[in-house]
Amino acid sequence: MGTIVTRALGKNGPQVPRLGLGLMGLSGHYGLPAPDEERLAFLDKAYEMGERFWDTADMYGDCEDLLGKWFAANPGKRDNIFLSTKFGIKVEGMSINVDSSPEYCRQAIEKSLKRLGLPFVNLLYVHHLDKVTPIEKTIKTMVELKNEGKIQHFGLSECSAETLRRASAIHPITCVQMEYNPFTVEIESPQRRFLETARELGIAVVAYSPLGRGLLTGAIQSKEDITKAGDMRARLPRFNGDNLDKNLAIVAKINEIAKSKGVTPAQLTLAWLLAQGDDIFAIPGTTEPHRLRENLAAMSISLSTEEEQAIRNVGNEVIGPRIPENFPGLNLFGDTPPLEA
Repeated sequence: MGTIVTRALGKNGPQVPRLGLGLMGLSGHYGLPAPDEERLAFLDKAYEMGERFWDTADMYGDCEDLLGKWFAANPGKRDNIFLSTKFGIKVEGMSINVDSSPEYCRQAIEKSLKRLGLPFVNLLYVHHLDKVTPIEKTIKTMVELKNEGKIQHFGLSECSAETLRRASAIHPITCVQMEYNPFTVEIESPQRRFLETARELGIAVVAYSPLGRGLLTGAIQSKEDITKAGDMRARLPRFNGDNLDKNLAIVAKINEIAKSKGVTPAQLTLAWLLAQGDDIFAIPGTTEPHRLRENLAAMSISLSTEEEQAIRNVGNEVIGPRIPENFPGLNLFGDTPPLEA
């Protein structure tokens, strides 16, 4: 499997594995969730493998409840897990609403802690920004929660560089969670100046969907692979119609590079991501122990400059945006209004 490589999560931050474990898929989203017994056994395996950086959110189905069951059954292991959760996205039926207000922040963390059965989480992210709450107000509430012992570290997700800078002026931000993979490199854009700003401020980047929602693993061969009940990917542009066929042809080029190197496409992709800098972390999601073992082995793979560039060149060919344009509720690279004097 290879060695678990750890780094400081942000300037003066805690030591965590470069590859964490994204738990969204454990509670559905890419298919219906498995029975509790199987999912709890998977968490046992993850712990045994040394994967101790776990990422969830309050809107990931029953994931926090499931983790609550695991922690209740394994009280002696809690201190060894760096656990992050998120608030800000409200899923009500088929509608998605965003609320990053101070009131909802406090309400959401109280509910999360109750579901988890824990007095605190190691990291709380603002999942998305609601376009009406100045970021300073949200962060000040999180400072209060930290002083009350309910959270230890602060994170943002899908924010703009300017909002990140404003948040950091109120309290140090440990990390930002953004989509980042060879198919999605917007955070590097000179117009966004996002990665540049995070580095200036000493804030780590935690890449979500580092495997392009499974597209970069090579496991998806046709539309039939994403049509099972509960799989959200069928609604995403890169998985739709002709786009999927074209993107699978692009993935085949990644597969060829991986094959020539003697690694899997997922390992090659994760190694590429980690090669972008020691301040880059990733949280690939899986529900299968053998896939987790495969992912963790990527920390031991090094790439030449030529290999890194070849993967980047292939990634630039991707067809379609990462989510539908004007997707209701979500505020990608979101700004917040200024704080009134």
